[in-house]
Amino acid sequence: MAEPEVSSAEASGGGRLRNAFGVVLCAFTLLLIGVLAFSIRLFSVIKYESVIHEFDPYFNFRVTQFLSKNGIYEFWNWFDDRTWYPLGRVIGGTVYPGLTLTAGTIWWLVNSLNIPLSVETVCVFTAPIFSANASWATYLLTKEAKGTGAGLMAAAILAMVPSYISRSVAGSYDNEAVAIFALIFTFYLYVKTLNTGSLFYATLNALSYFYMVCSWGGYTFIINLIPMHVLLCIVTGRYSSRLYIAYAPLVILGTLLAALVPVVGFNAVMTSEHFASFLVFIILHVVALVYYIKGLLTPRLFKVAMTLVISVGLAVCFAVVAVLVALVASSPTKGWSGRSLSLLDPTYASKYIPIIASVSEHQPPTWPSYFMDINVLAFLIPAGIISCFLPLSDASSFMVLYLVTAVYFSGVMVRLMLVLAPAACILSGIALSEVFGVLTQSIKFQVSKLFDDSSAAASASGDGSPESSANTTKSENRNEKSETAPKEKPSKKNRKKEKEVAECAPVKPKKEKRLLVLPFELSVMGILLLIVLGGFYVVHCVWAAAEAYSAPSIVLTSRSRDGLHVFDDFREAYAWLSHNTDVDDKVASWWDYGYQTTAMANRTVIVDNNTWNNTHIATVGTAMSSPEKAAWEIFNSLDVKYVLVVFGGLVGYPSDDINKFLWMVRIGGGVFPHIKEPDYLRDGQYRVDAQATPTMLNCLMYKLCYYRFVETDGKGFDRVRGYEIGKKHFKLTHFEEVFTTHHWMVRIYKLKPQKNRVRGKLKKLKSSAKTSATLAAGRKKNPWQ
Repeated sequence: MAEPEVSSAEASGGGRLRNAFGVVLCAFTLLLIGVLAFSIRLFSVIKYESVIHEFDPYFNFRVTQFLSKNGIYEFWNWFDDRTWYPLGRVIGGTVYPGLTLTAGTIWWLVNSLNIPLSVETVCVFTAPIFSANASWATYLLTKEAKGTGAGLMAAAILAMVPSYISRSVAGSYDNEAVAIFALIFTFYLYVKTLNTGSLFYATLNALSYFYMVCSWGGYTFIINLIPMHVLLCIVTGRYSSRLYIAYAPLVILGTLLAALVPVVGFNAVMTSEHFASFLVFIILHVVALVYYIKGLLTPRLFKVAMTLVISVGLAVCFAVVAVLVALVASSPTKGWSGRSLSLLDPTYASKYIPIIASVSEHQPPTWPSYFMDINVLAFLIPAGIISCFLPLSDASSFMVLYLVTAVYFSGVMVRLMLVLAPAACILSGIALSEVFGVLTQSIKFQVSKLFDDSSAAASASGDGSPESSANTTKSENRNEKSETAPKEKPSKKNRKKEKEVAECAPVKPKKEKRLLVLPFELSVMGILLLIVLGGFYVVHCVWAAAEAYSAPSIVLTSRSRDGLHVFDDFREAYAWLSHNTDVDDKVASWWDYGYQTTAMANRTVIVDNNTWNNTHIATVGTAMSSPEKAAWEIFNSLDVKYVLVVFGGLVGYPSDDINKFLWMVRIGGGVFPHIKEPDYLRDGQYRVDAQATPTMLNCLMYKLCYYRFVETDGKGFDRVRGYEIGKKHFKLTHFEEVFTTHHWMVRIYKLKPQKNRVRGKLKKLKSSAKTSATLAAGRKKNPWQ
């Protein structure tokens, strides 16, 4: 009797050792995934330098500098007079502070440990650090849905997916750098609360949602997706107390915390983006009341109570809906923001708000962009959806709903490919985990069967005694009896017993086991194909990180026969502004370059990338679209001293102001009706050659970009547009060129001073004297006087 106890103790000890080894291996794998997520985003620093990328990150960097220098209280009360002159901007009340506070906290912790890092260095590496956190959050979320293997696979895929790399390379200091981690972690805590029904995780979920609200305006995706899932669970009959605990604290605590963020404030309860959460909150309580009453009353009384509850519930719902409709109807945009309306109606921005439609990242994506950003994951997603339905749980249904909504929104706006990336990685990880599980189980089964057959053959050849033969004959006789036994007519009692045994017998696992076992050769080939597929994915991701998404827009490069050419014109122009203009001088440019001008040149700008005042931007667009004299009058009224334009016709830079000019016309014409787009088009075509319209050839933007351009090659050939310009030789009357960068990419002009008014007054006095003299002479010659 002691031997079985020892063997069971050994087995339990072996199981514990195996589990401990699995935990250590899982932790080590997650550490490697974090290192991979961080290191693959460092190509921009290795190939170029540690520099902030794009346009918006420069504003975030400037705000972080102010926070680290002046403190949190000064940050909340900061009025920035260097932007949107002469209006200014209240920074603390118009910015999502999550990214800034996160980077500022990291800088404070690092410097408190006597590690001397600059604010810029912390800002550059914030996105790679949080990409590792996002990978670990993806592991936790997928593990709650489909287990550890799927979680590790999804985390490894997310660490390399190009769609996420495009917004999280070193130097990409934008809100999405920390917001994607907050998004995934909020979803994990919601699913964790669904699985456990713990109030602790529900409270953490509300806090994570608060961090998401602080970080990015895309928090409205969370507060609409989770209510959709709750409503789906209620409709499909999957209501439980765990669902109530997962949702109710999120709405109450999350909304109260969101209202504490100054940029959100009462919008958390007053805008249409949040109304769905409140409506589902009411429905959830009605359903909870129904289930509670059902447990207390008899079926007959329950029917009576149901009619009462439904009637009262419908009355309350109608009242709430009426209030919401009244609030929505009182708003000209029906309570929705412009970006939200453009998501619901993709044509809304192009019709009514051209400032939103003019942003390139707000355009719908093309099919190649899907292959570029998620690559082979597009083919694995359907398999992941099927795996989520086998079996279907609350967590897996949430994954499918997340994917469906993310696919729709990414199809409307290319920027939201970033939201699709985690869903695609999770479902692809689930699919790969399931496929690898089936193939490895098949190989294991085939190998064990092979060893069993060989051992059985060896034992049969070794045991040739009459006792063994007798035993085999007895077992054969038993099998024959068991096979012939069902042919006999059983009694009623035996029939009932057999029926119960048949119902209770675990037949399904045997069938599933047979279905999941594949041939050995096919299993090996499947694993090899998946490894090759993964290799292609890794190569594509490394190429995207190294070549496609690592170049900062502030520094451009190109390769030719002569080698690598670096175009550093932007920083050259901003350095000239910083060293050759007065501190109080105002610089006018298109809004794309406002953040960079303020951060790098430290000069006051008229408009910037915040785009909160459409009229102010339309004023600048009207000035650029007007003739030189009218434009000078507009800029002079705004106290502008310098005008900056970006021109790529010499080096072939396509994102210049000439290509953006039609958006300036549309935005300006939306406020000032005398600016009409057809006046700048020839037969519906936008041209700058000899076929261009006179309005186009005489507008300020054309003159500032093409002034002296013919001197570069004698012809004035524009490499971006692909033809010679129409008006080559002209002079500027109200502006003077003060600086042009080495490659002609940035050109800066100064407004000429107004003519001396004293001379004008003397001329008027002389002319008035002449006219009076002529009138007097005429009077003398009049015979009737």
